[in-house]
Amino acid sequence: METYKHSRSSVGSNMKHVQITPKYRFKMMRQEKLKVFCKVAIEEACKKHKITIEILKVMDDHVHMIVDCPRTMSDVKMMQIINGLSAYLLFRMCENLRRRYPNGHFWNAGYFCDGVGNSDFTRAYSYVENQELHHAPQ
Repeated sequence: METYKHSRSSVGSNMKHVQITPKYRFKMMRQEKLKVFCKVAIEEACKKHKITIEILKVMDDHVHMIVDCPRTMSDVKMMQIINGLSAYLLFRMCENLRRRYPNGHFWNAGYFCDGVGNSDFTRAYSYVENQELHHAPQ
């Protein structure tokens, strides 16, 4: 059961299920090293802007996460922060990514973002947690 965040004038939660993909849906995170770099970059971007990550799963060609962002932050602003700052940090950690993405745009402009309430949290959490099973080759 989640607890609500309290501020001076409001009480509530702003949980979001987010999916982002690299540009052109390239399978960029096949190497374990790049998966770790991607995870660290997203965690740092979120920590800097007080976005709490509940769960983060990096797959070969996309990333799923459940985040709790401040109530004053819109979905678009949150995605700009996550995509922009994590891409900046990724290019700083891995210079050879510039060969594939010379313009500095690592993430696709499109994304999935949906609100997760108290009733949907466990279902969304288990979906993100079991991504390997969902995308396993048959």
